[in-house]
Parts: sequence; structure tokens; C-alpha cells
Amino acid sequence: MKILKLDEKPFHRMRFLNAAKGGGTESQTLPFLHGVVDQLPDTIDALLLTSDLQGVVPFGNTTRLLGEEVASCYLDLAKQNGLPLPDRTGVILAGDLYAAPQGDKRGASGDVRSVWEAFGRSFQWVVGVEGNHDRFGTERDRAALMKHPSIHLLDHDVVQFDTVRIGGVSGIMGDPKKPGRRDEAEFLSALKLVQERNPQILILHQGPRGAADQWGDEQVTQRLTPASNLLTVCGHVHWKTPLAALNLTHQVINVDSRVVVLTASP
Repeated sequence: MKILKLDEKPFHRMRFLNAAKGGGTESQTLPFLHGVVDQLPDTIDALLLTSDLQGVVPFGNTTRLLGEEVASCYLDLAKQNGLPLPDRTGVILAGDLYAAPQGDKRGASGDVRSVWEAFGRSFQWVVGVEGNHDRFGTERDRAALMKHPSIHLLDHDVVQFDTVRIGGVSGIMGDPKKPGRRDEAEFLSALKLVQERNPQILILHQGPRGAADQWGDEQVTQRLTPASNLLTVCGHVHWKTPLAALNLTHQVINVDSRVVVLTASP
């Protein structure tokens, strides 16, 4: 799957509350970008890619996670703006979907099941990885979420939808005593296992480096640079320019703090 075009100008922006550097909250906007790929599986008309939705949106007398609002907003956009219907759209989540209830704490960690469930209720399928700030309740809670027929949380494994294989490795490299982290050798070993199964799409939270200003992990970069016929979806660090190429047939799209909707070339 190759991205042929990715618009620079968003077709929609969503306002949300984010933690300000000096404390409290500030209003920001989440951009929605449209892109075109050479092909999609016959069973879907679009892919929605996103990660690092670490904000909240006012909802009645409370707030809800930004990812929940993205799922709801897409339904409205599909009705009003002609986007493919959710039941003909697959979702790829590259991690870090939590924010403190008031949106006023930077780097907060917590339960993101409500985001996955919001996408799982309306979209054909949702597949992704765990970010270092994501939690899924107890082991029983996580297992219950995974029983949902359209939800696939990946960690060094691969799923297939129609003709497309999607693999993923959860977490980031770091102190394994901390949640959402594993040591470098274990992470790279998991990445190797996924690569050996030849996915067409690879989902990571901590991704490779692109150009000079597209930051990423050097060990992941070295491991992935030779890979061919691959689209890597990642987040964790923000790229001003979301698309990069590791070689002629391996693209990387960083969806940190953005939503990308991909449709097939006519």
C-alpha cells in the first residue's frame, strides 16, 4: 500500500482542550488530512489513522477523551461531507489516547478503552498498538475488550483483513519496570518477529527517524530501513511534515496529534 498524495491543508479541524506548559489548559485544534493510496482492500473504502490524542472535549457537564470525539465527528463528516461510511472504514490507532479528565496534566496516563470502544461500535474494524501512556484496566478488562469482534490490540503479532496483513509492536523502549516500556532487546526482537511475517502495514508507537527534522529512534530506523513494500504508521514524537520514505517502497506516516483519512485512487 503506497500513499500517492497527502494534502497539506486540513479538510476539517476539531477544537479540544490540552494541557498548557505553564499549567491549566489551552484550546487547540486537531487537523484532519486527506490522502490517497494506490489501493485498499475490497472490503473497505477508507482508512482512518491517528495517534497521540492527548486532549479532552467538553461533553455536557463533563469531558470525554479526544479520541471518542474523533469517532463521533467522523460519523457526522461521513453524513455531511461525503466521507466513506464508518462501516466501510478501517481504523489504525498508534497509541497514547489518554488525557487527564480536565485536560490540565501533561503526560497523564490512564484507561483508553472508551476510545477503542467508540471506534469499535461504528467502524468496520479497529487495529492498533498500546502507547506508553495507555492503560486498559485490569487483565480481565483487557481480555474483555479483545473479545470484541472488531477490535484488535496488537503486540508483536499480525492480523489480516481481506488481502492486507497488519502487524504491530506496542509500547516504547525504556525501563521495563515502568508501564508501557520494555528494554531495547525485547522491543527489537518483537519488531523482528513481526517483520518476518511480512505485513503490508506496520503499526508502532515509537517509530523510526525520517528526515533530519523527523525525529525517531535510531535502532528502529536501522531495523526498518531495509524493509520493502511497507507502510509504517507511528506517533510518539510530532513531525511537522507527516510523511517520509525510508527507501523506494517503504513509507512512514507519523500521525501524532493528527487524523489522516486515506482513500483509494480512482
